[in-house]
Amino acid sequence: MSTFTLTWLDATTVTAALPHLEVVLCDAVESGASIGFMLPLDRSEIADYWAGIAQAVITGKKYLLVAVNEHGEMVGTAQLEPAGKSNGRHRAEVQKVIVLARCRQQGIGKLLMQEVDRFAASIGRTLLLLDTRANDSGEKLYASVGWTKFGAVPRYAYSPDGSMEGTTFWYKTL
Repeated sequence: MSTFTLTWLDATTVTAALPHLEVVLCDAVESGASIGFMLPLDRSEIADYWAGIAQAVITGKKYLLVAVNEHGEMVGTAQLEPAGKSNGRHRAEVQKVIVLARCRQQGIGKLLMQEVDRFAASIGRTLLLLDTRANDSGEKLYASVGWTKFGAVPRYAYSPDGSMEGTTFWYKTL
């Protein structure tokens, strides 16, 4: 069984991780994940996306978690974006929970989600929110780690192949 190390990237480590994050994101989109990008992939769009995330990490507006296997390969990632308004300082949004296609069903997604919960609680966040494609494997993961589905919107977004998909919304109280 493989072992994985979870690390929160920071201002000193996020820039070096960008090429690896691009690989993880491209793999996800190419394997059908509906995470905001369309096929065919525009590599400059992916690079620009991660540069923006790096800037958000550097400025403290977002937290970025990565999973690395025993060979030093990045195999997964998740983001936590705390609400910035003063009336929402108790909540945060979980975003882009991604695991390499060939590494799925090994418990990496569950480890990422459990660490996001732990970290969010440690920074005073007591309510987490996320959205995912309806009827996607993410729904089973989120339910298994104690999240509650609270709504669905049909025809919310396009999948990478151009099909229109619904989205479900989830929350978890810590």
